[in-house]
Amino acid sequence: MRYVDEYRDRAAAGRYARAIARITTRPWSIMEVCGGQTHSIVKYGIDELLPRQITLLHGPGCPVCVTPLELIDKATQIAARPEVIFCSFGDMLRVPGTSGDLFSVKAKGGDVRIVYSPTDALAIARQNPGRQVVFFAVGFETTAPANAMVVYQAHAQRVANFSVLVSHVLVPPAIEALLSAPDNRTQGFLAAGHVCTVMGYEQYVPLAEKYHVPIVVTGFEPLDILQGIFMCVRQLEDGRAEVENQYLRSVRRQGNLPAQELVTKVFRVVPRKWRGVGEIRQSGLGLRDQYAAYDAEARFGIAAYAVEEDSECISGEVLRGVKKPHECPAFAGRCTPEHPLGATMVSNEGACAAYYRYRRQDVTAAVVAQGD
Repeated sequence: MRYVDEYRDRAAAGRYARAIARITTRPWSIMEVCGGQTHSIVKYGIDELLPRQITLLHGPGCPVCVTPLELIDKATQIAARPEVIFCSFGDMLRVPGTSGDLFSVKAKGGDVRIVYSPTDALAIARQNPGRQVVFFAVGFETTAPANAMVVYQAHAQRVANFSVLVSHVLVPPAIEALLSAPDNRTQGFLAAGHVCTVMGYEQYVPLAEKYHVPIVVTGFEPLDILQGIFMCVRQLEDGRAEVENQYLRSVRRQGNLPAQELVTKVFRVVPRKWRGVGEIRQSGLGLRDQYAAYDAEARFGIAAYAVEEDSECISGEVLRGVKKPHECPAFAGRCTPEHPLGATMVSNEGACAAYYRYRRQDVTAAVVAQGD
């Protein structure tokens, strides 16, 4: 496929892997921020092409994975109401809350619908004026412009039966939280190319300088990731800590300014809890006062709801790069995609789901070997 196959070229991948090996003289730990990058790394075995000194850590870059438990519970509570049509992207329907997921609400008769765009949800609201329509607005900066636009349109068109359950999170504050943690192991980052397509990468410059870590804006195909790793290792070996852009075909330093303007118009920066990580200050988006009427938490009176996470699930340690999925005692046993303990096993971009799909046999063989 044109514009895809050239970024999956086996021979070129081998050349990059050899180039990385040539410049690597000491151990380095590099974290890919995005779950899409994690999926590609595990699917294509990119980590297995690298020299032993290079360790790839899987970061909190999956919005489904980091959506806090109480937001899932709020979603199921709202969706179970008879007057509500609850709209969501499909990947959120199987994320477990404390007592079920959105699929279980649908199975019990709740009107839960999968949509492919937030504007689909707004159209449903117009078509059903006697029902309350709620859209689950989840994601990083990447999806924020589209969700901001739908709120802006609902306000302009005075669609009174529409609201959004907001769970937007911001990447730079999460990177800073990881770097400032006492158990931090990360020495360099591969930043998420799609996020930077919207927001640019100027926000990363102070982080690189403050914590002396290289940050390379990177795409999602195998050659993108290998080139990003090469650029990051080269900086580490040179003792540099700069922000570089591997994803030149999509990302510009300032990003998409009209999209940023729309996000700023509708949303404000707020503290946000990340599943498995905890609350990170200034790491989320919430609706501005002008658009507060479209806040589903306020509309349904559940803003103050909070719960504790299951202590058996180690997804928080996986998301922070402290552990790998196969180090969890429940992996591929009590925790599977069909019966997940945590969101990292639910989402296609979750590290646990990627290891289950592509590395489960390797993990099982290793466990058997240890038993022998």
